[in-house]
Amino acid sequence: MFVTGVPGLFDRERRALAETAAAHEETLAALASSLDLREHETSLHSRRVREYTLLLAERLGIKGEAALANIGTGALLHDVGKIGVPDSILLKKGVPTEEEWERIRLHPELGASLIGPIRFLEGAREIVLAHHEKFDGTGYPRGLAGESIPLGARIFAVVDVFDALTTDRPYKAALSYRSAADYLASGRGTRFDPAVVDAFLKIPYRDLAETAARNGVVLVSP
Repeated sequence: MFVTGVPGLFDRERRALAETAAAHEETLAALASSLDLREHETSLHSRRVREYTLLLAERLGIKGEAALANIGTGALLHDVGKIGVPDSILLKKGVPTEEEWERIRLHPELGASLIGPIRFLEGAREIVLAHHEKFDGTGYPRGLAGESIPLGARIFAVVDVFDALTTDRPYKAALSYRSAADYLASGRGTRFDPAVVDAFLKIPYRDLAETAARNGVVLVSP
């Protein structure tokens, strides 16, 4: 038996879900942009690393809209915990003191705590919490090693360093793609998951350069 009005109800529910998803996306983009603006030298950093991360995740065979959305959102919000770091430390031009480094190193836990109660960000939380872990266990905040580090965080760790190396900062000029690639290769098995590094290095330079250009950076040629 056909129930009158059901197709229209389904259409309204689909529209409502699409509008909710769009509102979530706009809110996340605004939050990430506000963090990038606070650290002027990293403008558009969050957007670049999100695109790089999704490019690499797909190279590694990660499929599914939900899985990719979680990884992309985690990359976008990785530094949200820096909201809790004072400007006097976060924007300091000189080398931070050890006490200041201790405050900075709290930002993964602060970020995870901040977004923890938000249900639709549950899948992104593991990247926010674990993005400074290292494959050999010498990272922070929990000293995780190997595959105990969530895959999304292992992917993001490679991307985050690549972007830091290939963009201008007050204390250094951007490195070329080749110099950055050599640095990533040197960290296989210590700082980075070897399989993730290998997959990243197989991404064509053109694809990375186009991603960088869309988000405010000219990637120096090999």
